[in-house]
Amino acid sequence: MTQEKRLAVLTEAFIRESDGYRHLEVPRDPEEQRGLLRSLMNIRRPRPLPAEVQTVQDAYLKERAEEKGIVSLKEIPVIARSLYSHRAFADTISLWQGDITRLKADAIVNAANEEMLGCFVPLHACIDNQIQTFAGVQMRLECARQMQEFRKIHGEDYTQPTAVPMITPGYNLPAKHVIHIVGPIVQYHLTPELERELADCYRNVLNLCLEKGLKSVAFCCISTGVFRFPAQKAAEIAVNTVTEWLKKHPGAMDRVIFNVFKEEDRKIYETLLS
Repeated sequence: MTQEKRLAVLTEAFIRESDGYRHLEVPRDPEEQRGLLRSLMNIRRPRPLPAEVQTVQDAYLKERAEEKGIVSLKEIPVIARSLYSHRAFADTISLWQGDITRLKADAIVNAANEEMLGCFVPLHACIDNQIQTFAGVQMRLECARQMQEFRKIHGEDYTQPTAVPMITPGYNLPAKHVIHIVGPIVQYHLTPELERELADCYRNVLNLCLEKGLKSVAFCCISTGVFRFPAQKAAEIAVNTVTEWLKKHPGAMDRVIFNVFKEEDRKIYETLLS
């Protein structure tokens, strides 16, 4: 089955399962079709797909990953080579700018919300939307399953606390796993407590990697953007926390990647890591 045929099959299947979208007209333009499919995936509540549709979805997303270009650790230099850095762990830490869903690592980190179900806004540019989309609907279903287990213990009003990581398979992403974590939200101004919570995010992700035997992880810029944590301070906390953790756990990680998307963030990390 061609990628165009898979796209048509999936779009039809996602439209058909929703009463509110059964009369939706499918655009002819392939790019618009891809946008429509992603939108339908974004708004879909967590539930299983029919097996035959999931098979098509998985094949489609695997091919999309190849189309976007999978980036392996071998293609990402450590800062000892890219920045000629002599700082501690320059042979373990990397800085990479780009789409985190392209990275082939043991784990990538998702900046999640407290419901842990991903972003339901169609085509939203947040990392949560991007990761959930290209992983496939299985990821949202697994997040929902884990949250339901927590609610059996903590009550129906349970939401995921800040800095408590949740791990899922990567499904159709190149990464083996995704570690979802809720970062602190800056409502008015930055406080020492918010800074501690952000440090806990990085520390707890690395602790989970150690527990699960994961040797490489790519961190996004947790809590910046819509969570309003100042980019410079967030990067300082990230670098300092990771460095201190690596000192306490020698040899625990083969690679820690600071993944950035914006040029502004790349420049901040370059300065801190040089």
